[in-house]
Amino acid sequence: MAQDEALDEIDRRILAELQTDGRLRNNDLADRIGISHSNCLRRVRALRSSGVIKTIRATLDEKALGYEVVSFVAIQLASQQQSAIETFEAAIAALPLVQQCWRLSGEADFLLKCVSSSVEGMSRQLRQFAALPGIRAIRSFPVLGVAKDAPLPVEPPPLSK
Repeated sequence: MAQDEALDEIDRRILAELQTDGRLRNNDLADRIGISHSNCLRRVRALRSSGVIKTIRATLDEKALGYEVVSFVAIQLASQQQSAIETFEAAIAALPLVQQCWRLSGEADFLLKCVSSSVEGMSRQLRQFAALPGIRAIRSFPVLGVAKDAPLPVEPPPLSK
């Protein structure tokens, strides 16, 4: 499947099922969708090779693993030069408690999703971020709870007018 090829209804149903349960065996997935096992396997392989399916992994409970605090941290760099961005990204990539890092447009340059074992641990992380070269500002947002955690919609996007 080429990147510019549109997903058909069967591909979208496969994606929806795998988002709900990434452990589905090919035979069970094919039966749920109503297609042959070989066709299902071919389609899943095509979705993976085209990059539509990036990875399949378990979602773990942070608190069950001792990470009591989840926070989002907005970082503003002092410079927008490519070297400053690459230096920051390399430093963040080496920090295991930073779960995700998004590059942004606007007031902040990056948004990080972080975990820590305690509020004190979060404070240490913030000091660690502040010590990185080229940091202009840091804002932290401790998470109080999750209001929504949904899979990505797989229906076709609405047409632009």
